[in-house]
Amino acid sequence: MERVRALINKLQEQADQGAEASLLLMTAQLLQAALQEQASAASVHRNGNSKVAVVLPTLNNSIQKVVVDPAPVVVETVVEVTPKVQEPETALPSDWLQSLMQEIPTLAHQKEIRELNDVMSQQLTGASLNDKLKQGAVEVADVLTREPVRDLKKAIGINDRFVFVQELFRGDEVMYERSIKTINSFNILQEAEYWIERELKLKLAWDDSKETVRHFCQLVRRRFSSK
Repeated sequence: MERVRALINKLQEQADQGAEASLLLMTAQLLQAALQEQASAASVHRNGNSKVAVVLPTLNNSIQKVVVDPAPVVVETVVEVTPKVQEPETALPSDWLQSLMQEIPTLAHQKEIRELNDVMSQQLTGASLNDKLKQGAVEVADVLTREPVRDLKKAIGINDRFVFVQELFRGDEVMYERSIKTINSFNILQEAEYWIERELKLKLAWDDSKETVRHFCQLVRRRFSSK
């Protein structure tokens, strides 16, 4: 009975001092064990039994087995230990593989790089080839524009004839044919230019800045370049 009183006083003292709940719970469990011990002792005295086992919970999820007999209380603590799985020392960070895969080009990336290189190569080759073709076309066109012609009517192609009639002679084919025949009849370029200036440019309001007018006059100069 003295032990029970001591534990009650101890519990009251801890409560007054504001002890932690775990400490209070432990004292309360000891008090409960002491009370059960006295109850067991009384039962043994009446029934002749020698021991009573009491299982109490603890704060850390272990199991306390209290064996109560007239002798001092023996408390056996069985602690359940969960083995911790230790990772291998050679384990690499979880994001290591992902970062490595991002750094290594995949087959798809390599294919895109090859396709890009092919396109760039084709563009460079195509550009140089186009430049050469354009340069060659300009040289040929330059030679053709300087080559003299004997008959202005024959020197004018079908497409040029259509453009000249529509843009320079207001769609009048008769006027076009008569003008070409007149220009062919001149002996020197100065005569042809004087007639074109008076009869065509002034009357038909030709604009010397237009490409069609410049092209027509260039053909006229080729007509008389051999004179």
